[in-house]
Amino acid sequence: MMSSCNNINILTFNYAEFIALIPAYSNPSIYPEALLQAYWNSAINYINNTAGWTPLCPSQRQYALNLMTAHLIYIANLAAAGTVPYLMQSATIDKVTINLTPPPLKNQWQWWMMISPYGQQCYALLQSMSVGGFSIGGSPVRAGFAQNQYGYGWGW
Repeated sequence: MMSSCNNINILTFNYAEFIALIPAYSNPSIYPEALLQAYWNSAINYINNTAGWTPLCPSQRQYALNLMTAHLIYIANLAAAGTVPYLMQSATIDKVTINLTPPPLKNQWQWWMMISPYGQQCYALLQSMSVGGFSIGGSPVRAGFAQNQYGYGWGW
């Protein structure tokens, strides 16, 4: 069963759509379009931008890429401010000792995505679209569902 959504192969960064969705990064003097484009290009390393390897329609894929872009900016801003997103149990100044609490989530990916509100939204979207699981490599018939409503059954 094929979906009625058009499956555009490669999406491009849409500045107007991004700042409408994420107004926190709409100040062009702090976040120029070229910087946002660079972060969007980085987001593609986390979410595949090729139709056929994702169950997301183009609008969902654009939304996920925009959220991942905002997530990466949020984390970069934390790092620039010297904020480390860890829970510190204890610290010693003389002879330097630092003890951090391990993330209270199943895995590092989940923890990393929960650092920002944008990552949380992106994670929820990706989770909802990956029900049934995916297989990496091999035949798509081995995926959790052989085909979903978009005609795919594997990959993000």
